[in-house]
Amino acid sequence: VQLQASGGGLVQAGGSLRLSCEVSGRTFSSYDIGWFRQAPGKEREFVAAISWRRSRNVYADAVKGRFTMSTDNAKNTVFLQMNSLKPEDTAVYYCTATLSRLILSAMSGARAYEYWGQGTQVTVSS
Repeated sequence: VQLQASGGGLVQAGGSLRLSCEVSGRTFSSYDIGWFRQAPGKEREFVAAISWRRSRNVYADAVKGRFTMSTDNAKNTVFLQMNSLKPEDTAVYYCTATLSRLILSAMSGARAYEYWGQGTQVTVSS
């Protein structure tokens, strides 16, 4: 399985970015997919996830109402639409996947995912 994240960049506070993550390998619909981020000097933290059935989305409290995760099954791609960006959203964003068919409470745990992309930098200026 390979995950290729893209779409990061530099944006002013209040602006928007859309991250993409293309997933190759086994059937796209088999994966739970998540987004995590890591800021300099901080631990990796959960951002959002979508279940393999695409019926459940989970968001971290810090991004709820501002970020939206969606999928394009025809393109094997997951998107993270990020609106109303804040300087504290600055981080390297990683997409990740698992075949484990996670229960809801496990979707925010980094250890639940076995496949990770290379990350894309998001910088939000004040």
